[in-house]
Amino acid sequence: MTNRPFTIGIIAGSGPEAGIDLWSKVLISNQKIMGDAFHGDLEAPRVVIVSEPQLGLSMALRANETETWEAVERSVRQIAPQVDFFVIACNTLNWFAPRIDALLSTLPDAGEFLSFQSVLREVLLQAGQSSVGLLAAGPVAALDDYSVYTTLCSDIEFETPKQAEPLHFLIEDVKRFGQNHNGLAQRFEDIAQNLTASVVVLACTELPLIAADVAGKTFIDVTECVAETLVTRAITARKIDL
Repeated sequence: MTNRPFTIGIIAGSGPEAGIDLWSKVLISNQKIMGDAFHGDLEAPRVVIVSEPQLGLSMALRANETETWEAVERSVRQIAPQVDFFVIACNTLNWFAPRIDALLSTLPDAGEFLSFQSVLREVLLQAGQSSVGLLAAGPVAALDDYSVYTTLCSDIEFETPKQAEPLHFLIEDVKRFGQNHNGLAQRFEDIAQNLTASVVVLACTELPLIAADVAGKTFIDVTECVAETLVTRAITARKIDL
């Protein structure tokens, strides 16, 4: 790597708000983890963000695999030489993790890619959670060969909504109308209540934007988990004494 200051990267675009949300959670986690060692701007992590609108094709990943990968590859090539490690602020797009790792092996001075599935696996296993609910967009909730979390099914049992369409349409509406649109929070609550699992993984970056407390449910926000992992790695690499 170069001698630049330690840098983390975020690829956004599916959707852009999800990238903003992850960056915000990185800043919140950084201040929380640093505690009394945090004094202001100078202790904030150095962040590079690439937001690519074409990544929105991931909502229909099976139909748009080639075009989506082209957008992912373009974004990775742009960000990887500028950072020490990076993430994609989208659960669905982390399905491309093996291809991303293969691409990085061909790029000089490329940062490390941190996948959502590696973070979620560690979080669930450390918490002793072997069975959880899973709320996600259609490609992820299907838990088939196009789902990012299929590889976790050997360790984790996932309960998904009996009907996938209402949740997928809800996520699309968050993208179309914004998180404050009337009725979105109630639709989310109705879907979450229909799961029997008490611990529910929010495996779409739009869902934490509208999620509120639901009786009997504990939510695991994958985006928040990723943010905490990013900050922990950054603090360790920067050798900050807490």
